[in-house]
Amino acid sequence: MRFLVTAWLLVVSFCAGATDWPQWRGPSRDGLLPSTSWPSSLSGENLTQSWSIPLEPSYSGPIVVGDRVFTTQTSNEEWEVVTAHDRKTGKQLWEARWEGAMKVPFFAKANGSWIRSTPAYSDGRLYVAGMRDVLVCLDTDKGEILWKRNFIAELETPLPSFGFVCSPLVHGDKVIVQAGGGVLALNKETGKTVWHSAKDGGGMFGSAFSSPVVATLGGKKQLVVQSRTDLMGLSIEDGTQLWTQPVKAFRGMNILTPSIHKDLVITSAYGGRTHAFRIGMKDEKFTVEEAWNFKAQGYMSSPILTDTHLFLHLRNQRVACIELATGKEAWTSTERFGKYWSMISNGDVILALDQTGILYLMDVDTSGLKILDKRKISDGETWAHVAMGGNEIFVRSLNELSAFQWQPPAFSATSR
Repeated sequence: MRFLVTAWLLVVSFCAGATDWPQWRGPSRDGLLPSTSWPSSLSGENLTQSWSIPLEPSYSGPIVVGDRVFTTQTSNEEWEVVTAHDRKTGKQLWEARWEGAMKVPFFAKANGSWIRSTPAYSDGRLYVAGMRDVLVCLDTDKGEILWKRNFIAELETPLPSFGFVCSPLVHGDKVIVQAGGGVLALNKETGKTVWHSAKDGGGMFGSAFSSPVVATLGGKKQLVVQSRTDLMGLSIEDGTQLWTQPVKAFRGMNILTPSIHKDLVITSAYGGRTHAFRIGMKDEKFTVEEAWNFKAQGYMSSPILTDTHLFLHLRNQRVACIELATGKEAWTSTERFGKYWSMISNGDVILALDQTGILYLMDVDTSGLKILDKRKISDGETWAHVAMGGNEIFVRSLNELSAFQWQPPAFSATSR
């Protein structure tokens, strides 16, 4: 169902100017930007490129805070680099680097061995995960390294075979990561460990591919994480495990960030199915039951949720729409797309950046796939998550960072 969008709301949203994209999947960590104005099409002057700069490879999504854009790169197969850029011009403002390159296993070599995690911003600090299981805190003004944790050296855990993949989460006074062979909460000011939980040993089949979220389930605010084998709820205060639910996946390829809808935790496993687990409370203990499962497999692309439906890019490169209440298929596209979609939605439409460099504008329609417009915006592959702020889109291809700007849409109310 399309949200009611008034002319007044569109004017307020557009005139509010630039907004931030401070972490993995945006402000609320779910790809949603409600009550924001969006382009009516991607063609011609509706969407224009502001600037583009060459960089070395990265899978990290860019983040946008105030007048700056931050991104990462792996340099000369030896260094990990963080750069800050002027939001309007792309001019580099500072650079920080450390030794940190590694090689992923041979069967994943085609996907590259460069930095993967999307940084997180909080209170003038940038938190960046390096491939060799390090977490670096930088001052965002000048790029000075304030503290650095090397979990392999400190905890004597093995090198993650695919590198540090989890994107840091800042919550209150903590920065939380799935690293060091488990889940770690650190003091965001000092880097000191607050707690270390859900230990799985790391290495080839322990190190997580997913990223944590915060949700209120069973009446308690908690951390929801997905390891290579399980979904879990952890206490934010001390890391105590509140509940757990096994999720089968081929080679432990549980990659998606958990999605939350009311009391449901939703994920989709490579070589498995799409699941919704209902988390409740009985006799002061958490309960977990499978509400539904769906035959289709997700892979790397975390979904978009509306009030009633789930939009998911599948392993077979099609797109599916699933009813959240029942798990029933609303539709699955016949058209196939690239290997990865990063998606952002305002509730009316979805902007989806395909790994092949094509940007799609898709209607949030539960009757069938409705592509409103599409446009090739990058000649390079775009595995990094697209970022958005105000009327700007930021795209990180393997070897480039680009900014685009759209014109304000027509101010007309729509409903369905």
